[in-house]
Amino acid sequence: MPLARAGWNVIATDLSLPMIMATAARAAEGRVRDRLRVLLAPMDDLPFPSRCFDFIVAHGIWNLARSGIEFRRAVQEAARVARPDAGMFLFTFSRSTLEETATPVADESFVFTQFSGQPQCFLTSEQVISELGAVGFEPDTALPLHELNKRPPGALIAGSAPVIWEGLFRFARHVRSG
Repeated sequence: MPLARAGWNVIATDLSLPMIMATAARAAEGRVRDRLRVLLAPMDDLPFPSRCFDFIVAHGIWNLARSGIEFRRAVQEAARVARPDAGMFLFTFSRSTLEETATPVADESFVFTQFSGQPQCFLTSEQVISELGAVGFEPDTALPLHELNKRPPGALIAGSAPVIWEGLFRFARHVRSG
């Protein structure tokens, strides 16, 4: 909602009808209904034309992917709808949330069940940069990728808030190879 209040035209998507309804109600209360649309849509099949957004906010959504395939489809969808040089704010789970000994789900590299009992994505910084770079998003120095809620070495993990990657990326006009 802060973007709509700042004058941006915003489209918010979610797969949760209660979240969509709550967002629509807040938009009406905040008098930004004319600048904020909400849609029920999955992260990996967005109902928008290609190259239509100047800025994408991936806030706490991609960590809910239940497989690397679903995660990659969602990242590819963000790249598909991004205009050249579009910005993207990322807010997602860090691998640092889990014990070092945690093992991913079979045949996955960053999908774990140890946090909630359900498959969720927990990436290292290298994985974040590689996965986003594979579809054309490059780190933006205006807000470098960094961890929030990072615990000091030796601190207890059980019951702690997840460690979160936060950072800004920019959609390049071409995808790097390799």
